Amino acid sequence: MKPDLSGRTAVITGSGRGIGRGIALALAQSGCNVAVNFFRHREDAEQTAAEVEVFGVQAAIIKANVAKEDEIRGLVDEAARQLGSVDIFVGNAASGVIKPITEIDAKAWDWTLNINARSILFGAQAAVPYMRRQGWGRIVTITSIGSRRVFPEYGVVGVSKAAIEAVTRYLAVELARENIIANCISPGVVLTGALDFFPRRDAMISHAEQNTPAGRLVTPEDVGNVTAWLCSEEARMIVGQTIELDGGYSLVLE
Repeated sequence: MKPDLSGRTAVITGSGRGIGRGIALALAQSGCNVAVNFFRHREDAEQTAAEVEVFGVQAAIIKANVAKEDEIRGLVDEAARQLGSVDIFVGNAASGVIKPITEIDAKAWDWTLNINARSILFGAQAAVPYMRRQGWGRIVTITSIGSRRVFPEYGVVGVSKAAIEAVTRYLAVELARENIIANCISPGVVLTGALDFFPRRDAMISHAEQNTPAGRLVTPEDVGNVTAWLCSEEARMIVGQTIELDGGYSLVLE
């Protein structure tokens, strides 16, 4: 059974495709209205919105560069304007420079940290006032095992993922008494277009396929289902945690 999120509204950063689309569809199936955010690929966002509306809920398509504070705050406010409020904020948008950490310059650092981590801080700050009006809110962020383990050329992205987890914990502790609950999801290797930017893409996929105890890779739908469940009342007492959603891959990773 899907969680009942009827009448709720979610903002999902980077939700035109990939994991973001999986989250958008899972929340829509649970009765949630969805603000679909994109920056470059409007066609993908339009497709996601059309699929969201199949479930009888509302969708809004909102362009925003979440790396910029004014735009991430504007995304939340525009979602509230079009859909009535913001009850759920999902920090999913991700980017980054894939290089050895010793080759990362200030531009690469700022680009990666701003999109991946800073957007969550300011997006959550913008969403919390709307949540407080309802006396209910959920914040879900997407991280990765690279926050804790070291992978070739993943350095600055891994730092940004660690920052996501830290920001989420602090939000969780500050807001839990107000029934605004924050948690992270750490998926394993998920087959999306994002992997195309990794020079070791094929080797990563092959290793995960061979070493995931569950026998298959995680899908965007899996991430969406866990997100919807974390937004449910049944998950109310899970606060500030990082949920490993990887089919057991991190347990045997060498």
